[in-house]
Amino acid sequence: MKEEWIRDYIHLLVQEGIAVQPGQEVVIVANVGIEKEVAMAVEECYQAGAKYVYVDWRSEAVNRVELQLGNEEVLSQVSPMAYALAKWKADDLPSLLWLSSDDPDAAKGTDPLKTARIAQKQYQQIGAFKKATNNKITWCIAGIPSVKWAKKIFPDLSPDDAVEALWKAILKTSRAEEGRGIENWKKHDEELKKRCEFLNGLRLKSLHYRSQNGTDLTVGLIPGVRFLGGGEATIDGRYFEPNIPSEEVFTSPRRGEAEGIVYATKPLIYKGTMIRDFWVRFHEGKAIEVYAEEGEEALRSILTLDEGSAYLGECALVPYDSPINNTGLLFYKTLFDENAACHLALGMGFTELYPDFEKYSDEQIHSFGINDSLSHVDFMIGSADLSIVGKTENGEEVQIFKEGNWAF
Repeated sequence: MKEEWIRDYIHLLVQEGIAVQPGQEVVIVANVGIEKEVAMAVEECYQAGAKYVYVDWRSEAVNRVELQLGNEEVLSQVSPMAYALAKWKADDLPSLLWLSSDDPDAAKGTDPLKTARIAQKQYQQIGAFKKATNNKITWCIAGIPSVKWAKKIFPDLSPDDAVEALWKAILKTSRAEEGRGIENWKKHDEELKKRCEFLNGLRLKSLHYRSQNGTDLTVGLIPGVRFLGGGEATIDGRYFEPNIPSEEVFTSPRRGEAEGIVYATKPLIYKGTMIRDFWVRFHEGKAIEVYAEEGEEALRSILTLDEGSAYLGECALVPYDSPINNTGLLFYKTLFDENAACHLALGMGFTELYPDFEKYSDEQIHSFGINDSLSHVDFMIGSADLSIVGKTENGEEVQIFKEGNWAF
């Protein structure tokens, strides 16, 4: 892979992704093993005028050993250093760039329920700090190849060739081929905004999903809550691109209004555990029954993180004929696979989608129907025959998706 194309991609993440401004602080989250790309990102941030760039290094190997051998009670306690870091993020509001290179099999040999219990107890200690950054920081998550991730997708290639192939796939799906990322993203962003404008004009009250795999789910919507896609803006007006790549137009449904069953169409990697061939049944908005051929314990653990983790926080519309799906690859990473087809998310809804959200407290907006949770877990439901019919506030039915793709 040409180094200048990689640098152009990193430039896209810093300039359009987190939109670094002079004098700003930045946090970069990354696994050890991609030091070269992280250094490029740090360089880009400083060249854009960043005052300080902090790299929050992670190690999947160390994390696996901790989960296998560490005392659960001890691991559940947020360390003074981690607590101070979370508090600094809440107080100073640095931009966040997450360079994801996770090994899809990183958690093999660990107990998913132990992982979930630890996460739940840690959320209780620092969750308020995380919520304090909502709608106030620019952030972006994007992919960087690692050998283990690349070999999972391309098992028949040599390590070097697998990484090269994954780089090509990332640049293609991120619309950053041959250094044209910023130009392409501006055009793509305009198209997503047109979709949003049309959907917001319909004043929908529900969405009905049906597919031949058994999916038959109706989800209620909140009057006035927006559909959003592409770039977003912080409360103080800074525009950024939170996900690169992104093909979705999404909204937050009304808590308590989801009835029926939905079948996943792609595997879900949750905290390093594979969840495959699963379905979720909803009643009065809550996931009351689940099944998975693989990873069912991990799937059940998602629903117990807090009181809101079993309710829907997002309905995202993504055409089956998307650049990511058209690669024919399973990326084993939610960032990419969720943008291959329509998906739902259990857990946290998006308060910024509520009309004039800045006039209300988060507690008030949650009382209006947007789900409150410290977790947010996406799972993919799009298929080649998926139909989505919207019902407007005056009772009219509108075909939103037909045969897996936009009907308008």
